[in-house]
Amino acid sequence: MTDFAVPNSTKTCSVSGRTLAAGEKCYAVLTEEDGKYVRRDFAAEAWRGPPPGTVAFWAGRVAASDRPRKPTFNEELLVDWFGHLAGRTEPDRVNFRYVVALLLMRRKRLKFEDATRAESGESVLWLRDAKSGARHAVPDPRLTGDEAAAVQDEVFRVLGWE
Repeated sequence: MTDFAVPNSTKTCSVSGRTLAAGEKCYAVLTEEDGKYVRRDFAAEAWRGPPPGTVAFWAGRVAASDRPRKPTFNEELLVDWFGHLAGRTEPDRVNFRYVVALLLMRRKRLKFEDATRAESGESVLWLRDAKSGARHAVPDPRLTGDEAAAVQDEVFRVLGWE
């Protein structure tokens, strides 16, 4: 499986190189480079919007310390990743999208509508976005319990929940 791990904030603005202070508003951007997700942080004054090739971005504040904190759930970030991975055929991307879909179903953002078989014989879940109404086809990669747990761990690492 491809490594989806994204490092935590460096607490450094990627434009100016300035150290970001605890409590300071900042922006984070996730891009895909050479098959890996790369995170860049921006000070508020350096933010000009997401750069080209952005998979997802979010605003927040620099953590006061490096101590573990209760994870937050950024639903829109997951929806962005889910959309970005649509149509990808690499097995690791299909697996990642499937697990993200399951997380969004658990949050009731995506609603199960149907399960069908494609001409290729693969199972496809049909899900509807509760906010936008968009309908999505999600191939079921038939992950074993261990495989699903491994992909879920990767998703959690990307979210910084490790």
